[in-house]
Amino acid sequence: MSADLQQFLTPTRFIDADHAAIMAYAHTHSVGATTDSDKAIRLYYRVRDDFRYNPYSLDLSIKGMQASTVLANGEGWCVNKAVLLTACCRALGIPARLGFADVVNHLTSEKLLKVMQSNVFKWHGYSSIFLNNQWVKATPAFNIELCEKAGIHPLEFDGMHDSIYHEFDKAGNKHMEYQHFRGEHADLPLKEMTETFKRDYAFNASEPMPTENFHDAVAREHTPSQRTKL
Repeated sequence: MSADLQQFLTPTRFIDADHAAIMAYAHTHSVGATTDSDKAIRLYYRVRDDFRYNPYSLDLSIKGMQASTVLANGEGWCVNKAVLLTACCRALGIPARLGFADVVNHLTSEKLLKVMQSNVFKWHGYSSIFLNNQWVKATPAFNIELCEKAGIHPLEFDGMHDSIYHEFDKAGNKHMEYQHFRGEHADLPLKEMTETFKRDYAFNASEPMPTENFHDAVAREHTPSQRTKL
């Protein structure tokens, strides 16, 4: 392994790949996989679907953003889930890092839009995994049940092609639009993220988020006569 890739294998404050629970989860769910690609693909689907997407689970404390905490909580938002997938890959000796982008969610739920006061999600997080001598993007944010409730295409990952949000939902409505990418990092740039959130969003990230079940809210908002909202 080259020195350049070593930094993407090393456990960090947030990507705590050496945590016993992370190591156990990664090894348990890669049993039988013989290549790094097979291992990463299995981990992707486990993290995508074992952990419910919940933007109301926002906790920007150091502990709240650690991979081991996400594992214990069983849910998270896009950055949480990317941190977990990245940690699991590193636990298996697969180089992985965190990537970020600003995206416009044209189908944001009404309540989340009210909280955010914007449909632009800054610092959307994904994992970038080094497989077959190239970096590939993997976005495990939306679990399959949420996708089915909301009528959007689940994101698949084959280890060869970037897995990023679809531009349109199943009904042809405009869904996700990438404004720009913020780069890829060896660890979570929490300070920069927090400063952006405080500057650009109406909510106070240090105050409690809504306690409503996000999946239930999506199910209520989505009817055959309505546009899908997520």
